[in-house]
Amino acid sequence: MCTVVVSIDPSAEIPLILVGVRDEFIDRPWVPPGEYWPGLIGGRDLQAGGTWLAVDPAARRIGALLNGHGVLAPERTRRSRGDLPLRAAAGERIPETDLVHYDPFHLLFADLGGARLWHWDGIALKRDDLPRGTHMIVNSGWERGEENERVAFFRPLFAKAHRPSELDGDWKDWRETATGAGLPSEDPRTMIVRHELPDGRTFGSLSVTLLALAPGGIHYEFTGDPRDPEAFNRVPVE
Repeated sequence: MCTVVVSIDPSAEIPLILVGVRDEFIDRPWVPPGEYWPGLIGGRDLQAGGTWLAVDPAARRIGALLNGHGVLAPERTRRSRGDLPLRAAAGERIPETDLVHYDPFHLLFADLGGARLWHWDGIALKRDDLPRGTHMIVNSGWERGEENERVAFFRPLFAKAHRPSELDGDWKDWRETATGAGLPSEDPRTMIVRHELPDGRTFGSLSVTLLALAPGGIHYEFTGDPRDPEAFNRVPVE
């Protein structure tokens, strides 16, 4: 997953909204969200067995992963980062003593109390608590300025998107913005990417997740057609 958007408003009926766009090689096998792990829902990476985003519906808790930059783990002891969102969604602590086995990452933990972000660069682990507002995390981390073109374009759009007052409300603004707001894939600001690489492989956006947490439940939508705002499907959470 290469872009995560988090909107936090503790005073709203829906205190937390999250959008996640997963970018990966298009030939890497995966399946849409389901309860592949007891009590946890998420899409499953069939190559490594983990996930990029996991949800515990009962606890109203989310774990989301982005690849980071830094020092890679030794190849002989490297572990898949796909177990980290599962640990976060399950409420487990980050295994600091084992982090040397993971390549760099950004790991988001979100619940009704807000959102926290861990950054591992292969050397040191850092934590940020996200304040009230609209935030974007990309592979370089939590981007708070205007230097990143994607963030500079999309953060204001998400910030002004209509915030429903109930989970079954109108999510049109969020769907349209989360699927790229009409920008072509070659636009440097785009959030929905597609790159044809010299070795013949294609790297691109594979899916979009839209999640909302409220005291009364969870709204969970998913699409494997990341440019179509009409293609979202509700994910059962009961």
